[in-house]
Amino acid sequence: MKFVFVTGGVMSSVGKGIIVSSIGKILQSMGYKVYAAKMDPYVNVDAGTMNPYQHGEVFVTEDGGETDLDLGHYERFLDIQLDRNANITTGLVYKRVIEKERKGEYLGQTVQIIPHVVDEIKSLLRLNAQRSGCDIQLVEIGGTVGDIESLPFLEAIRQLRIEEGYENTVFVHVPLLPTLSVTGEIKTKPAQHSVQELRRIGIQPDVIIARSSRPIDESSIQKLSLFSSVPREAIFNSYDVQSIYQVPLILYEQGIGSYMEKRLALKKSSAYESDLSEWRKFVDRVINAEKEVKIGMVGKYTTLRDAYLSIIEALIHAAASIRVKPKLIWINSEELEHSSPYELLKDVDGVIVLPGFGRRGTEGKIAAIQYAREEKVPFLGICFGMQLAVVEFARNVLNLEGANSTENDPTTPYPVVDLLPEQLSVKEKGGTMRLGAYDIKLEKNSCVYSLYGREIIRERHRHRYEVNPKYLPHLIEYGLKVTGVSVEGGRVEVIELRDHPFFLATQFHPEFKSRPLTPSPTYLGFVKAVAKSVGVISESVTVM
Repeated sequence: MKFVFVTGGVMSSVGKGIIVSSIGKILQSMGYKVYAAKMDPYVNVDAGTMNPYQHGEVFVTEDGGETDLDLGHYERFLDIQLDRNANITTGLVYKRVIEKERKGEYLGQTVQIIPHVVDEIKSLLRLNAQRSGCDIQLVEIGGTVGDIESLPFLEAIRQLRIEEGYENTVFVHVPLLPTLSVTGEIKTKPAQHSVQELRRIGIQPDVIIARSSRPIDESSIQKLSLFSSVPREAIFNSYDVQSIYQVPLILYEQGIGSYMEKRLALKKSSAYESDLSEWRKFVDRVINAEKEVKIGMVGKYTTLRDAYLSIIEALIHAAASIRVKPKLIWINSEELEHSSPYELLKDVDGVIVLPGFGRRGTEGKIAAIQYAREEKVPFLGICFGMQLAVVEFARNVLNLEGANSTENDPTTPYPVVDLLPEQLSVKEKGGTMRLGAYDIKLEKNSCVYSLYGREIIRERHRHRYEVNPKYLPHLIEYGLKVTGVSVEGGRVEVIELRDHPFFLATQFHPEFKSRPLTPSPTYLGFVKAVAKSVGVISESVTVM
């Protein structure tokens, strides 16, 4: 087994997830099979019950894991499917340890952080490597080295160095090198202190990837090498770039691939050259696109864009494939409850109603949907966005006054969206929604079928409510098209409108399976329709 452990310096959110993804992409391009995992120090068992304002989006894996958003980066960069095991939290580790203690598996021992908690962490990492069959497992340790809650994870990787050996483990440290605005000087002192903190707990970094706002100079690199005891050739720089997808290219050009191969005693690529040619073409399309489309992003977490990270990336993938640039116009749905959509949405070329549970801001989303439907503006609704599209149609086309989802109004006279029957007996919140990938059957004479080109698709879900089947005949009679249903249970998965240039809404989350080189068909169809509506492209989009 080969392990690459990535730690952060004195500040979080410096881009460790992008570093993990980029190193993985480079090693993958050199012919190695890689796997990526995230160790998160919070005591939540998973990310499913966490507020997006605290944590960003919840990324859903194929098997229904509710995980950290960095797993989305791993999947997109590496074009692999991870599972719930790739996100190891303090809560999960403690839960497993306590369950074993209750079963008597520790044979009367006093259960302690060392060895029991730390051994559990090591066991989970080894299991991931075995299950995936990877050559190299990249592991990101969340937070910073100074966090008290991260100590068990850091102790685990310290012990793994001893147990697995020097040639099989690499410690990569990602510190921030700030630039003083007054003098323009790049400062290495924060990085020096974070390295000292790692040393204090027994970890000497093998590689440093310095994060900075601009490329760092040679004197800073030499100083960092001297005070961190890391060789000059093992220090790399990840500076701010126009697109995160450029990071693998700039690190590759600095030689990190060959260095990691040598450091891990890997042998495969002696006659194998790295191939990032298709990736380079994609990056070129992202950063050099000149034609622009304006997309209205209607949601209630618009002040924290990471709440919709996978959707943003799916739009970038789709737009790059047709050489356009998506300009995202963020519109708080609560503002739409007090302002006219004709004012707030007048400058957008297309509208996406974003997912997000709860009553707050829902009437604003419904107003945006009505505007897009009546004004023939290309529209895409995701998950809750689809449910509210049904509510809007019921109210304003069927004239069912007060129609709603029982999530928003338990006493609505017309519950066109209702709780999934299997959710009636659910008491716990964590991990109990309809989660993960399910098969969906598409109607052949439909827009969505023209996008996917096949009858059965498999997409990921995260919801407790569904379109109430009791109202379907009436909805269909008045022009709503149900063009996708779940293979198991016949639940509504896709709705469309016949007399609209592009009106599509899905119960599933197609963004989770979008990749840079293979965009999600749903988002690609939407972006094409938007570009066509404003004359940016002439390529037709089939709308049945």
